[in-house]
Amino acid sequence: MVKIRLKRTGRKKLPFYQIVAADSRAPRDGKFLEIVGHYQPTAKPHAVTIKKDRVSYWMQTGAQPTDTVRSLIRSTGLLHELRLRSLGRSEADITAEMEKWQQNQTERRQKRLAVKTRRRQAKKAAEAKGAEA
Repeated sequence: MVKIRLKRTGRKKLPFYQIVAADSRAPRDGKFLEIVGHYQPTAKPHAVTIKKDRVSYWMQTGAQPTDTVRSLIRSTGLLHELRLRSLGRSEADITAEMEKWQQNQTERRQKRLAVKTRRRQAKKAAEAKGAEA
């Protein structure tokens, strides 16, 4: 069985991962069939590059992504696009749906950022109030 999974490269305490299609029996950093992307978790924000055509090819041939790779693929929108294709949607519908998905994702990121900034401001205000007392 073919798995789409992470192969660790990089050095100590600075991980860099290649997203590879590999036989499930091969070791994590061992032999693989093809490199289909890269993932750099230390970058802010995390850097993910995926060859969408190759990932879709491997998934259509039966390759199963690991949980982590599935979440990375989902974050790029490829999983949603593949699901729409499997439902038999037209290219125009898929394009419109993906644009809608992109807008939704940017709105979600902005909301998360706003919540984070409000929490930071509240924490600073509480610390300042505690320092005065």
